[in-house]
Amino acid sequence: MNSKILFSDVDDTLVNPDKTISKENRDAIVKMLEAGHYFVAVTGKPIVVGRNVIKDLGLTMPGCYMAAFNGAVIYDCAADRILMERTLPLEVVREIFDEADKESIYVQTYQNNHILTQAHTEELEFYLQWTKMEYKLVPDVFYCLEKEPNKVVAISVDGINVLQEFREKLQNKYPHMERYCNCFISNDEYLEFCPKDVNKGMGVQYLAEFLNIPIENTVAVGDARNDISMIQKANVGVAVKNGMQELKQVADYITEHDYRHGAVAEVIEKFILN
Repeated sequence: MNSKILFSDVDDTLVNPDKTISKENRDAIVKMLEAGHYFVAVTGKPIVVGRNVIKDLGLTMPGCYMAAFNGAVIYDCAADRILMERTLPLEVVREIFDEADKESIYVQTYQNNHILTQAHTEELEFYLQWTKMEYKLVPDVFYCLEKEPNKVVAISVDGINVLQEFREKLQNKYPHMERYCNCFISNDEYLEFCPKDVNKGMGVQYLAEFLNIPIENTVAVGDARNDISMIQKANVGVAVKNGMQELKQVADYITEHDYRHGAVAEVIEKFILN
């Protein structure tokens, strides 16, 4: 049998708003794993949040993997082991925080399973309602970092234009940054800074090679901007019915069901088990 891999975004694709998984999706995942295929949960969130979600969903059986931080960390769910990790150079982190401070932009990074930031703002509260992470307020993030982080995020609740302008100012002032950093807007509130060449598509490439699965046997499904690289890299790229129009425009298939009604199960039946 030729094994296949399904790469699935988590929020608004795999799980419901209350972070539970539907019976249709759970049963379909178990069915594909029992048939010898692989399942990968792909998220922009930190490894600690992703690990908790995976455990809550019961996706810790052999054949389950996770790509966290938009692919900067690859994790074996069954073995509870990090397989690969990429980080941002400290020089880049310092430049981002320095410029954010001048522009009054909220920015945060991660260390030892908690958020590291310099101010308790509306943006931090907005982020916490989705992640439930612990956080630490420090006078200077750069000097409190013990090692290179996996990601930095600028957050704005005032619209995407604020983040677009901040990104342009950074690119103009620090043109060398693009040699070390992948900078992209994942949704209207988040401007993400990941290590160079890191995105969800890289997670597809890495795990396909790690598991010795040809790219022709890969399928990816998502709903948002940061899923575009993933569904373009996979052989079959799927947008869920409730996904952003930008994603649907580059998808090979759009599900008939939305994330509340078994969209991932639909993808499994159509492209993995069929």
